[in-house]
Amino acid sequence: MVTITIDGKEKLYEDGIKYEIIAEEYQNHFTSPIALVTVNGKIRELMKRVDRDCELGFITYENVIGHKTYVRSAIMLMLKAVKDVAGMEAAANVKVEFTIGAGYYCSFRNGLKLDDKTIDRIRDRMGELVDMDLLVTKKSYPADEAVALFEELGMKDKVSLFRYRRSSNINVYCLGDYYDYFYGYMMPSTGYVKYFDLFAYEEGMILLLPEREEPEKLPEFVPRKKLFHTLMASNHWGREMGIDTVGDLNDQICQGNISDMILVQEAQQERRISEIARDIARREGVKFVMIAGPSSSGKTTFSHRLSIQLRTYGLKPHPIALDNYYLNHDQTPLDDAGNPDYECLEALDVEQFNQDMSELLAGRSVRLPTFNFKTGRREYISRPSTLGEEDILVIEGIHGLNEKMSYSLPAESKYKIYISALTALNIDEHNRIPTTDNRLLRRIVRDARTRGTSAERTIAMWDSVRRGEERYIFPYQEEADAMFNSAMLYELAVIKQYAEPLLFHIHKGDQGYYEAKRLLKFLEYFLGVSSEELPGNSLCREFVGGSCFDV
Repeated sequence: MVTITIDGKEKLYEDGIKYEIIAEEYQNHFTSPIALVTVNGKIRELMKRVDRDCELGFITYENVIGHKTYVRSAIMLMLKAVKDVAGMEAAANVKVEFTIGAGYYCSFRNGLKLDDKTIDRIRDRMGELVDMDLLVTKKSYPADEAVALFEELGMKDKVSLFRYRRSSNINVYCLGDYYDYFYGYMMPSTGYVKYFDLFAYEEGMILLLPEREEPEKLPEFVPRKKLFHTLMASNHWGREMGIDTVGDLNDQICQGNISDMILVQEAQQERRISEIARDIARREGVKFVMIAGPSSSGKTTFSHRLSIQLRTYGLKPHPIALDNYYLNHDQTPLDDAGNPDYECLEALDVEQFNQDMSELLAGRSVRLPTFNFKTGRREYISRPSTLGEEDILVIEGIHGLNEKMSYSLPAESKYKIYISALTALNIDEHNRIPTTDNRLLRRIVRDARTRGTSAERTIAMWDSVRRGEERYIFPYQEEADAMFNSAMLYELAVIKQYAEPLLFHIHKGDQGYYEAKRLLKFLEYFLGVSSEELPGNSLCREFVGGSCFDV
């Protein structure tokens, strides 16, 4: 027998009992299904067995780590169903690309085409596998044996990835006769993956899964065509450069091609910025360029680079931050927890902004505010401004796409741009890199450098930041006149050197420890690249430092 402590109470269990059985006993204590357990502070999968006295905790689907566990398990379920319906070659040639809302877009590689009826059969087969409640098992293979296994299965992307793994062993998951590698934890059986849908979309298919806030309900899928085509264009860039996965990136680094790759990627971004500037210049009456995007998207550097391009068309751009229209902090609305809510639209003086912009549009002079974040109050220290014929305001802020922010300005006077770090790189074909991970690492590095904020503090705030984005930014994506992807294929290899020391500073028991461990494991896949290779105007420099702009 072993003694297990749960919520401060000790209880005897048979040695070797599965954590899954204990989780079932305590499930009624939680409103969301249990996905994982913590054993003396370490995360363990439910399929594992107790082997010592320990203190046990539970992680549900509502937790970020628990939700990711469900997503990975659903992807493996889908790939097993693809194998059963269309064969192993088809499963090996499915790539999990990116998300559109709660939908995971999957494309087909190497000329593979699956018609709608075949995709319907795959969805039905997934349902059958859930009803069968097949066990998911995990086995540690010596690295050379794992490489041989995936070579035989036709998963060359994993062979390339494992070439750079320092570990001598690799964990391989098995579902019936299907083998795969996944970055992170898995559910113990297919019976846990109860909520999903699969349907044809564009040239591939969408795997629709529950969101973290409602883990036992499928949301409505809302197509976002502009976002989809921006993501597809970014993936096309990657394929043009021969970099689809981290293994491809590491190959380029080892072959000494990184300098050329950085220059090409930077040139691609500059070309896109130039296209947006040309579109703005060609539109009559545009006086306000509204830029919005989630945290750490590179909005500031983008606005500087866009301003330079606008000047080549004879325009005179002037940057304005919507943050300067914050209400004095003693007037800031409170959130449900009673804390100041700086993300909501009501935290800004919308009326004053519209009055000032309307006055400028009418040709009158206006003294624009500056917000003093030290005192928490607006100040009027600048000289009066007037909009001339060639003048154009470049306005940056999270509410820039929301029509309520600029309700008084004529539609023809505004040009809206959505910017985000839409990561096109995958770990391998079946393990995507979430956009949020890229942005979180950017923010950890930037905030430590510019604000002295610890990685622990940044991680602790991230959930709140994400909630604000979901509420105030993402619903307005499709209203943008243009979208810009600020992610670069090489950047995580650069950010790695800056992020790792900050993440190692988070110790066991600290808030954000599990997230720090996950990010450190993720960064292990990348070979490092020096930031000395970066141009001074690179978006990446907004985070790692050394920018030629005041960012």
